Amino acid sequence: MNPPDDSLLCPITLQLFRDPVLAQDGHTYERQAIVEWIKTNGTSPITGQHLSLEHLYPCYAIKKAVDHFEVSSKNKNYQYTLDIDVKKKSGRPLFQTFGKSIYHAQWLPNNDNRPEIILLKVDGAHAKKEASFYVDLSRHPHIVRTYGLVRERNDGGDNDDTNSIMLLQEYAHMGSLYDLLQERKKVPDEKILIEIFLQIIDAMIFLAFNNVVHGDLACRNVLIFRFDETSSRNIIVKVTDFGLSRHSKLYSVTPGASKTTLNIIPTRYAAPEILGINITPDDFTEKSDVYSMGILMWEAYSRGTIPWSKIENDNEVIRRVTNGELLPKPSNCSELYWLIICKTWSKSLKDRPTFSELKCLLMEQHYNVSPPAPPPIGMFSLIV
Repeated sequence: MNPPDDSLLCPITLQLFRDPVLAQDGHTYERQAIVEWIKTNGTSPITGQHLSLEHLYPCYAIKKAVDHFEVSSKNKNYQYTLDIDVKKKSGRPLFQTFGKSIYHAQWLPNNDNRPEIILLKVDGAHAKKEASFYVDLSRHPHIVRTYGLVRERNDGGDNDDTNSIMLLQEYAHMGSLYDLLQERKKVPDEKILIEIFLQIIDAMIFLAFNNVVHGDLACRNVLIFRFDETSSRNIIVKVTDFGLSRHSKLYSVTPGASKTTLNIIPTRYAAPEILGINITPDDFTEKSDVYSMGILMWEAYSRGTIPWSKIENDNEVIRRVTNGELLPKPSNCSELYWLIICKTWSKSLKDRPTFSELKCLLMEQHYNVSPPAPPPIGMFSLIV
């Protein structure tokens, strides 16, 4: 694998260092990650040379740089001001859709020993939680890291823009899973897809435990941080844009907001119970996200094809979904995996698996063994 451009990220986990160590190959790694790598492979993940556990030494310079970044963020209470702490880079947005824009950004006064960042701006929205909540909620290996909230500064001084929120997040060079699928001539091997699904599900287990509903789970909202079509263990994906739904516990739509990400239901990915007219916040649940996870899996097998793509009218899609019709089986999807996907689309919520149950079903098929016991939920828990 190639080392990341960001010196504060472990090349194995692509996360900020917590306990960096220098190995014999001259590269720095997160201690636990390189120990596990050496035990399994015995060689450097970057150079291929032999490595030994006895020759791992603490890297104090990088540890100090990471600690300084974390402390400075905490001292700001994870709240930054545009054009004072961070700024948008010149040029067009990296991505733009209804009420949502993503901009490449940089730290001020410079980017030295700071992770690469983007600004996610959602118009017509209020944040319901403190900035520290967003940061803590994103401290999971398969959730896009949020470094804090950003407020705009106008000529009259520092004032919050009450009609939008901006999140400061880590940058994914490789774009989304949708982008990757569209750029390829053929769908990745099924084992590669299952590894991607398992990482997404790990993130969703964490969000569900913390009573957070994603609301828009799709390939476009899964970012690729590393992809290796020959080895599933070298893949890292992360979930983004969770909570962006009209009944979110994280955000709220501002009065009079026009068409935005928060008040549009992604019809072709949505569970039947949230496609009705009189939906309530109680209709958005872990089980509605599980339904969308099944659609995401179908979409990945289908190389990013939009669900129900041959049907132009969304109302016809709603009619079919609420009547219990299912998308057709992709030819490259194994029968046993297809049965699992169909289970996520059960019309009855009690018949749909939870994300933890879905993980077990996939792992039993993927490894042909019962999955190991999951780590204590407290390792990543953030109860709200």
